[in-house]
Amino acid sequence: MSIVVFAESSDNQFKKSTFEAISYAKEIGQLIGKDVIAVNISGISNGAELGKYGASKVVNCNNTDGFTADATSDLFASICKELGASVVVLSNTYVGKSVSPRVAVALNASMASNVISVPDLSNGFAVKRGVFSGKAFAIVNLNRDIKVLAITPNSFEINSNGSDCPTESINANASPSKISIKAVNKVTGKIPLTEAELVVSAGRGMKGPENWVMIEELATLIGAATACSKPVSDMGWRPHSEHVGQTGITIKPNLYIAIGISGAIQHLAGVSSSKTIVAINKDPEAPFFKSADYGIVGDAFEVLPQLIQALKN
Repeated sequence: MSIVVFAESSDNQFKKSTFEAISYAKEIGQLIGKDVIAVNISGISNGAELGKYGASKVVNCNNTDGFTADATSDLFASICKELGASVVVLSNTYVGKSVSPRVAVALNASMASNVISVPDLSNGFAVKRGVFSGKAFAIVNLNRDIKVLAITPNSFEINSNGSDCPTESINANASPSKISIKAVNKVTGKIPLTEAELVVSAGRGMKGPENWVMIEELATLIGAATACSKPVSDMGWRPHSEHVGQTGITIKPNLYIAIGISGAIQHLAGVSSSKTIVAINKDPEAPFFKSADYGIVGDAFEVLPQLIQALKN
């Protein structure tokens, strides 16, 4: 029996969420006395580096170009069975949300998503998970022999004290009906919002897309990702991939700076789990100030240039 982790990657590099998932799995392994095996279905040739984060072995899968969620899930589930997985760990990313329920069904496993705690083994196998867009928590006891856990990104510390681990390669086989090859236009060179520890976000208070140069400059200075409110993406000022909120992306950065965003409940649903929130708004009654850890009442066009200059200094 073992703990198996789905090693997700993008642009031929393992994601930060993968390192987090393996570190999390290592903690479980220490509790139940099981090894951690990472399964790399990305096509990256060598996953030995995953040993630094707690994997004792990496299984690399070849011939996975064009895999759909169905094909990936089928292959991952079959590998989990072969490895005798008792616990399966994924990150609750877009890919993880597609793969985890399919794998749970294939393994006849109990499943919990949005997990934010290491299991409590004092009375079964209980985990804490975020519910209602992060506004509440639920304690869930997983009773079946196999458990599938999809953890919330940026919820656990990454431990990189290990060293490279052994790897083995297998050839992937999937039904042609579950493989689809198509061109996809992906945004490259930017920090993925779901993995960003620092986020600078703005709303209609910026008055137009031409003023986003200040947002991007501030983000560049502190190494942050950029985001926006729903009205901004709806008006085409920013791409929908930057929309955070109840109907957009849910994030959990260490620092979230909201500029010219009123802070409606729909927006707060996507960012309320941020560890520190800073709101900048000229309206002292803006709802965001009730949720923010720090607030600046002032016009963004006066505050931002001073903040940018202070950072440069």
